[in-house]
Amino acid sequence: MPTLLRLRAAALTATAVLLSTVLAGCGDDDAKDEDLTRQELSWKACPAPDEAQGGGTPPSPLPDDGEWQCATMKAPLDWDDPKGDTIGLELIRVRTTGDASERIGSLIFNFGGPGGSGVTALPGFAEDYETLRTRYDLVSFDPRGVGRSDPVICENDQQLDAYFQQDATPDDSAERTELLDSTTEFNDACEQNSEKVLPHVRTTDAARDLDLMRQVLGDDKLHYFGISYGTELGGVYAHLFPKRVGRAVFDAVVDPTQNPEQGSLGQAKGFQLALDNFAEDCVSKTEECPIGNSAQDVKDRIATLLKDLDRKPIPGVFPRELTQTAATNGIVQALYSQDFWEYLTDGLDQAYDGDGSILMLLSDSSNGRSENGEYDNSAAAHTAISCSDSKPRYDTAFVERKLPEFRAASALFGDYLAWGMIGCTDWAVAGAADHPDVSAPGSAPILVVGNTGDPATPYEGARKMVDALGKGVGVELTYRGQGHGAYNSKNKCVQDAVNGYLLDGKVPQAGTVCT
Repeated sequence: MPTLLRLRAAALTATAVLLSTVLAGCGDDDAKDEDLTRQELSWKACPAPDEAQGGGTPPSPLPDDGEWQCATMKAPLDWDDPKGDTIGLELIRVRTTGDASERIGSLIFNFGGPGGSGVTALPGFAEDYETLRTRYDLVSFDPRGVGRSDPVICENDQQLDAYFQQDATPDDSAERTELLDSTTEFNDACEQNSEKVLPHVRTTDAARDLDLMRQVLGDDKLHYFGISYGTELGGVYAHLFPKRVGRAVFDAVVDPTQNPEQGSLGQAKGFQLALDNFAEDCVSKTEECPIGNSAQDVKDRIATLLKDLDRKPIPGVFPRELTQTAATNGIVQALYSQDFWEYLTDGLDQAYDGDGSILMLLSDSSNGRSENGEYDNSAAAHTAISCSDSKPRYDTAFVERKLPEFRAASALFGDYLAWGMIGCTDWAVAGAADHPDVSAPGSAPILVVGNTGDPATPYEGARKMVDALGKGVGVELTYRGQGHGAYNSKNKCVQDAVNGYLLDGKVPQAGTVCT
């Protein structure tokens, strides 16, 4: 699932759109290598993000002069051989603003993906979590295979330009062969360039890293804020280490009961719902909607645009053209947040006049491409982690059988998400399971926040997560809103409930609804 796209959307501005799998017998054992559990981290001023993290400048101090610090934590490369080779995991933190007597510990964030750099994401979102910093050090990290943490590397920038421009919704046998060949070449490049780390990037590995991190940071319990894929990681942690869960929040919740096919179909429905809401919003405004006279007209014109682009792309960001695939990807990107619907309106309006630059920049943002043409490693890491986690391997014949069901879910996004299921075909590492095990009997309460308008992790997943965690563990909170996630919507009801639990241990009443 392309849940990391919400992180990319944070880069948009009004003036520039830059846009069982569990290792047997290890559930509640302490990390076996005492040297690693007792390691002392050398915290220093954070460097500028490297290419795998997306590039840029070092994170700026927070308004209260809170300084960002980075460190590298050693973890076993292979958790089956904890005294063997190690891997370096990059961490970032900012210290609490409160008194030492009020400090609870570290609050560790995972913002989603899989494949998103937490080291670059946390500074971008930190002001949203200032209230939580009154009692916690805010901490995030690049999971293994991501960013600075021994990144998975697949194709180079030029190859990725071609990879993301390919026709992702083939119409005939020649296009299907081309798509499958391109996917195979990408996956082969991952194996060739990242053979050592590729077998060790499963979510169960990252969950064990989290527990080592908890110990190295000096906390008896893991206090955790997981968003999107971060909810899956948190659920797997709770399953492996239920007695070590402290105060935890899951926001934008992945359905842990779904296999990749079911997840992709759910996203087709979710993005169609978001598109419906976007179209209704545009035509409901007092000023004239520039991209349609009715909600149906808005959607019909988008469908026509995509069909036209399949036949003949238009100028995008020179020298590249806006293809049907790039346009679809750009539309999906903008639907992650209601805050970016205005960019989608502008991008469509310009595309109808033959200018595809905004939609292409939106697509670039989701793919991790910077203005200078360099890609971060988010796409490579997303593929590596997803394919290592998920057992099913879908071929073109399977996708063709499923196309009618996907098209019924979304005429616009059905083909796009159905064909995305072949991404793990011929992957070098066997997938672990159909879906993660998140059952966590004996865990402390986990606050599970679902958004009724979430396109990427549909609302129904929150209830499925609550049920899968087990009786007395998951506590469901509903936000009736739009976009991917709830806390960053700045809805006071949601934030009061989350803050009340993380800061004061007040568990909200199950079934609470925020509007």
